[in-house]
Amino acid sequence: MRRRHLLLGAAAAVAAPRVARAAQVLRFVPQADLAILDPIWTSANITRNHGYLVFDTLYGTDADWRIQPQMVEGHVVEDGGKFWRLTLREGLRFHDNEPVRGIDVVASLRRWGARDAFGSALLSVTDELAATTDRTVTFRLKKPFALLPEALGKPGVNMPCIMPERLAATPASARVTEMIGSGPFRFVASEWSQGNRVVYEKFQNYVPRSSGVPSLTAGPKVAHFDRVEWVIIPDPATAA
Repeated sequence: MRRRHLLLGAAAAVAAPRVARAAQVLRFVPQADLAILDPIWTSANITRNHGYLVFDTLYGTDADWRIQPQMVEGHVVEDGGKFWRLTLREGLRFHDNEPVRGIDVVASLRRWGARDAFGSALLSVTDELAATTDRTVTFRLKKPFALLPEALGKPGVNMPCIMPERLAATPASARVTEMIGSGPFRFVASEWSQGNRVVYEKFQNYVPRSSGVPSLTAGPKVAHFDRVEWVIIPDPATAA
């Protein structure tokens, strides 16, 4: 093959990628091995990073450290800041294709609050946390807690992720090992090899926010890869 023919073929593939569309795979070497899967149970950064692929949060934090709605469509505050009504976006589904419901949110937040200092502070001033409908969650507070969205959208550990009620029913003292989230990627348990490789695949039924700009953990989460592989390299020098 002449060089000009090779270059013309490459140009055609770029101009019309639908003709030669292959699975888009990102291979990444993380800073540590993923030993614990539950982002509520541990404060390890590597597990938090894993959590943001698999799970979603009610609010997100943008690059300017402003809180933005994420899983919630919005909220209403009444009674001088002592009553909050959060409404979930339509179309939220877990990786087992079950819808995300208010009872999943309530169970997840109760478990998270038992592990996280910010969550514990919020729950300590909460008289009632309830799912009034499948898409509505309400907080009745003993006193105003203006940082409620900041607590539910904090980007650090422990991650305030939302998981199915049956998993969130796991005691806070025990780890959740079944990874069923509602985030843009699903965890491929059959390909997880601790100390070697972690695999995620794009969740086709994930519905990003229809508005906003992708920024840190806020805005529409659009998966640009079909598959993400974390390649674990134990030796620091080799990994670098």
